Formats: sequence, C-alpha cells, structure tokens
Amino acid sequence: MSEASTTEPTADDLFGPDNLPYGVYTTPDAPERPRIGVRLGDRVLDAGAAIRLLNLLEAPEAALLTAPSLDPLLAAGRPAWSRVRAALRTAVTDPDRTARIEEAGLLHPLTGVTMHLPFTVADYVDFYSSEHHASNVGRLFRPDGDPLTPNWKHLPIGYHGRAGTVVVSGTPVVRPSGQRRPPGAEEPLFGPSGRLDIEAEVGFVVGVPSRLGETVPMSGFRDHVFGLCLLNDWSARDVQAWEYVPLGPFLGKSFATSVAAWITPLEALEEARTAPPERTHPLLPYLDDTAGDASSPGDGPGYGYDLRITVRLNGETIAEPPFSAMYWTAAQQLAHLTVNGASLRTGDLYASGTVSGPEPHQLGCLLELTRNGRDPIGGGFGKRTFLEDGDEVTLTAWAPGPGGARIGLGEVTGRIEPAR
Repeated sequence: MSEASTTEPTADDLFGPDNLPYGVYTTPDAPERPRIGVRLGDRVLDAGAAIRLLNLLEAPEAALLTAPSLDPLLAAGRPAWSRVRAALRTAVTDPDRTARIEEAGLLHPLTGVTMHLPFTVADYVDFYSSEHHASNVGRLFRPDGDPLTPNWKHLPIGYHGRAGTVVVSGTPVVRPSGQRRPPGAEEPLFGPSGRLDIEAEVGFVVGVPSRLGETVPMSGFRDHVFGLCLLNDWSARDVQAWEYVPLGPFLGKSFATSVAAWITPLEALEEARTAPPERTHPLLPYLDDTAGDASSPGDGPGYGYDLRITVRLNGETIAEPPFSAMYWTAAQQLAHLTVNGASLRTGDLYASGTVSGPEPHQLGCLLELTRNGRDPIGGGFGKRTFLEDGDEVTLTAWAPGPGGARIGLGEVTGRIEPAR
C-alpha cells in the first residue's frame, strides 16, 4: 500500500486522464437536456459532443454517449466500455484534439452544471462485509457472546433495499419518522428518529444483465460490473433496532441512500487491486477466491480494491475507513447475489456495507465511533452521538493509480433536514 502524499491533491491530480468517471449533467441554458459527461479536473466534458466532433467512434458506440443517462452504455458490455474509454482518453490527451474541444466550448466548469442520478437504479442490495464493522457491532449488542454470527465467515450477508430512494449526492436527507421503543419502555412510540446515522460504503453498478435461473461466477465480475461509486447508506438506528427482528432492515434504511454523481469505471482502478484479508474459514467453491492473484493482469477473482475513504462532518474529518480491509469482495458479493438464480438487470446497484478498519479513526459510522452513543465525538461542530438537523456529511476517496498517481472518486454529500 502506497503512502499518502504530504501535499493535498488537486482536482487535476485526482480526476486526470487516467480516471475519467462518467456522470450526467445539465447546464443552465438547457436544463431539460441531460447529457453524459466525464470529469476532467474541475471541469465536465460533454462526452457525446466531443466524440462526434472528433469522429473517434463508430456511430453505434458514439450513440451510447448521446443518451440522457448511462443506461445504454452500461448495457453495452465490456468490449464497448473499453473502446469508449479509449476514445475519450485519446480526446483528452492529444493536444490537437484537446484544443478543438476547448474551441468548441465542450468543457464546462463543474460549479456551473447540475449533476443528476447518472443511471436508472433497477434493484438495490446492501451487504455487511467488513469484519471490523460486524465485530464492533456484535460486541456492542452481544457483549457476552461471539461478535460474529455463525454464518458470517461463510457467506456475504445482505438485505434487499429500496431502489426508488437512491438519490444523487447533494440531495437533502429528510430526517425519517417511525416506530421506536426507548430503553425501558414497554410500548413503542412514533416520531422523528433521534439516532440518525451514516454508513460509509462503496456501491457497484451492474451493466450487463443475466438470465433468470443462471448464476454469475466470481470470474464474471468484470464482464457484468461497469464501475463503482461512493455511497452513504443513511440509517435510523432507533427505528432499525425495533423493526429488524426477525427479518432485518426495512424503514430504518429505506428513506434515503446517497450515491456519488460520478461512476468510476473498473478499468480506471487496475492499480488499486489488492489482495483481500486472509480467509480464516474454508469457503464453498462458488465463493472460494484463494487461488486468485491480486497482482495478475488477468481476470481472476481473488482481489479487492485499495480505496482510501474520508468521512467529514460539517467539514471536519471524523474517520478514514480503508476499503482494502473488507473481508468479502465485490466479486464474491456478485456471485452470492446470483447463486440462487436471481437475475441481474442493467442498473442494479449493490453496496459493500459499512467500511471500517481496525483502528479507532477508521470506523465508518457513528454507531461505532460513539460506541452506540455512549462516547460522543467532538469538534468545531460541537458534540455528537448521532446526526442533528443541519449537519452535512461528505464522503471522499482516492485510490492508487498508474505511476504513483491518484484516482479520485466522486464525493457523496448530504445535509440533514428536519422531519416533515
């Protein structure tokens, strides 16, 4: 794992030609016309117009970039993803072509555009794949028992969420109301959640669908998954605690899930591949990734991603969770998601679960950071156990790139509004 630079990276450092994440934006003069863009530094390139101007793709693939969302590009498959990405890299690295793009006015300041949810979310599944997070939670709620449930080391635990409440970064998060039973009370109460939390996660975006009844092996991960993004799975802990027995999360999770406006293609993260933690229990064949080689250029499934996440509350850093510590990988999650024959659809989104590391400053939610509200955290924002109205949470991240460069992930921000 490379060491972080002592110099704060700029937008040009994080979003250079080796990155080129995809998003959907509108401009003030054409708010009714969403366009696909790629981020270059602190600007947005009109991807479709640039490719047409420079004639860098055949018509069918050029058309993928003129759609109002990423949906057609997601469905086009890995060979098309590679050709489109190669054409865009050519457009932004060749000086003559870049000059033509500038002259045509196809680069917009990021601050002058409105970003939108970049794809249609078909289904949403959230996993629970950090051993550190699961162990911390287990110790909080089962202090006299095993922190991990008996199944945890044998399969990636997950739940099916609500696709319709996945929102793009910057969308306000309204404090949810629901039933909760305060400690010592015999009957539940109804009202706004008093224990609103964050969960720093990474989401994976499915491009190519699969057939109902067929499984997707770990080796199919890169053929089906287009890219990834940062994700905040907002959680009402008091609502969740009362409702989750015996079927799991429901209203405590389904009110909002925030995703970045930018989807980073997997091809941009080749240098960020890393070996997952050592497997401590034998895995069934469909999940066994112990034969994989994280340093291999091939498509073996035995790797995770080295993503360095930062969580800020009202502008102050409160945690730095390392994604490389996740026990279950995205390839294993995809294999488990489909092992019963459940089909994938273009636009399916599945999330890693809360990312936490072994150190106190690496915990990805307030539940862990405050020990379930027992030990408040403090800063210029005052004291916090859980989120207050007006609080703003921002997730950022970067990954190692070619030649010591950094690949930035688009941020996820949400501000808490009072219950309605």
